[in-house]
Amino acid sequence: MRVLFCFLLVICCTSCTYFYSDKNSTQQSLDTIINFNKVDVFPSFLECKDKIDEAKTSCFRETIHKKIAANLAQHHLEIKKPIDEFINVELEISTEGKFILKKINSSENIREQLPKLDSLLQASVNSLPKIFPAIKRGIPVASQYSLPIRIQLKE
Repeated sequence: MRVLFCFLLVICCTSCTYFYSDKNSTQQSLDTIINFNKVDVFPSFLECKDKIDEAKTSCFRETIHKKIAANLAQHHLEIKKPIDEFINVELEISTEGKFILKKINSSENIREQLPKLDSLLQASVNSLPKIFPAIKRGIPVASQYSLPIRIQLKE
């Protein structure tokens, strides 16, 4: 009888592991996968901080376009032939919320007719206000933004 009791006790104690599901181990392995190409919160200007998701992203795009366009519109540019082209300005937004001009992709025509455009864009980017940086998992991270600008000038 004692042997049978001990045998049942051992079976009951060891059988609990078959019914136990370790949810934390699967959750932890899923939680450690990080996509570094996406951020949790996009960068935003002060006037966009109260908006949510898509509205915040849209506000950021509109605000940066307006600020760069307003700064460029202050300068008088002389050209020989009319221009109606797009240039692409690659910006980096640091973890401190500062803009850094990385690269300007423009056509040969624009570079010939507007040799000062690079320095004007650099000054425009430097005049942008400090913003709230992108957030990934609660930590401010650097992010990149590609800004298309339409250059439309007539003689």
